[in-house]
This record gives sequence, C-alpha cells and structure tokens, in this order.
Amino acid sequence: MEIAGRELPEGGRRDREVIGRDEGELRLAAGYDLTYHHGLEAVFVAPLLVSCPFAFQDPAFRAPTAEETARLVRTLGEAPALVVAFEADTGGPEPLSCLIAAERLEIRQGLVRRRPRARAQAARGLRDWPGPPLPTD
Repeated sequence: MEIAGRELPEGGRRDREVIGRDEGELRLAAGYDLTYHHGLEAVFVAPLLVSCPFAFQDPAFRAPTAEETARLVRTLGEAPALVVAFEADTGGPEPLSCLIAAERLEIRQGLVRRRPRARAQAARGLRDWPGPPLPTD
C-alpha cells in the first residue's frame, strides 16, 4: 500500500484511528485490532486541513482530484506541500472521501502498546461487580 508516494511496510493494518491531534501534528495509528496495540503510525506534521473521521477501516489511498486540490488552494490560499486523499469505510452504506493537507508525512513503525481507555476501565469495573449483598439472617 502506498500513501503520498511512499510505500508502507507490509502487514495487516485494516483499522485506523486518530490517536493524537494538535496544531503540530496529526497521528494516525494503524493495525489489525487497535484495542491493545498498533504497529504503524502515520504522522502528518503541521496539518493544515483534516477532513476524516476519528476512526475508519480499509482506506484506499489515491491522488487528490483536481477539484479537491482547487478547493484546498481556495481555502488555504496556496497549494499545500502534502495532500493525502482516500476513501474509507466508516460503517455507513458508502465509503467516505477523506482529505488531509499537511507540511510533511512521517511513517513510524514499531509495536506501541495502548493503555486501556477510561470508559474501558469503567466497563471492566461494572463486569467485576460481585452482585447484590447477600441477605443476613
């Protein structure tokens, strides 16, 4: 699979999720199941425009269309250094067109373990609840 002219390392990376976003970078985690870990991050440095959902699956990366590029130039005032366009499965009936414009892209590979989310910890606590108190005679 290729993204913005760069070949991604081989491996099953069906799921994608935004794991960090601020004015300096947008970090997308990629993996087969993002619950406990991921093995690849696409880091968009100095993102100018981000039009994608928080989580998605099976992205099909492609070159941006002339219309998308023209819209970016109108919106930003100039052509960005990097534009990544893709179609992704977001759980709806049709794939969603997504667009990310940034200064550059960094690909980072390696196992990153994920801490449980706060709601996952809360849910685990509910499952571990022992039940109502036993009656006392």
